[in-house]
Amino acid sequence: MRCFALYKPFGVLSQFTDEDGHPGLLSLGLDLPKDVWPIGRLDRDSEGMLLLTDSAKIKADLTAPDREHTKSYWVQVEGTPSNEDLEPMRHPMVLRIRKKDVRTRPASVQIIDPPIVPERVPPIRERKHIPTTWLCFELTEGKNRQIRKMTAKVGFPTLRIIRFGTGRFTLAQESLVPGKCFELSAKQMNLLLHANT
Repeated sequence: MRCFALYKPFGVLSQFTDEDGHPGLLSLGLDLPKDVWPIGRLDRDSEGMLLLTDSAKIKADLTAPDREHTKSYWVQVEGTPSNEDLEPMRHPMVLRIRKKDVRTRPASVQIIDPPIVPERVPPIRERKHIPTTWLCFELTEGKNRQIRKMTAKVGFPTLRIIRFGTGRFTLAQESLVPGKCFELSAKQMNLLLHANT
């Protein structure tokens, strides 16, 4: 059983093939074994950790809803939310997702200092008189465009999302390079698969 971690760049799909004019993972020229496939998805407008594996068991373990594997994100939003502004996201929220009302699980959301991350290509839109704030999100689910819908609902639109961790496994600073991919060690696999122990 092998597992790889890729820093998926902004604008790239979480699948190997191109679609509707958007590049897939093959465009990154990754040197991966033949039978490796993405675990879950990271939408085209988000970046950061995308895991890939040749093991159906690992894929099932990491995507099973009842396992509640935590996924960690750095999220840049427009404006300066207070801790009180963030409180609704720490409780179940009803969001409109794919034409249905969906109830989220509570999220962990904290204001953080800006992380050291690579420049995004293209850069985010910045408005001269509106500051931005970085948040750290931890979710145990991954509904379609969930973080964007959550921050919009409390009045602070998302500008950038970077997934940096799954379970207790997080990307090291040297791995925060768009397009960089590496195979997980036994220790890293343990952190990934035994997230809640």
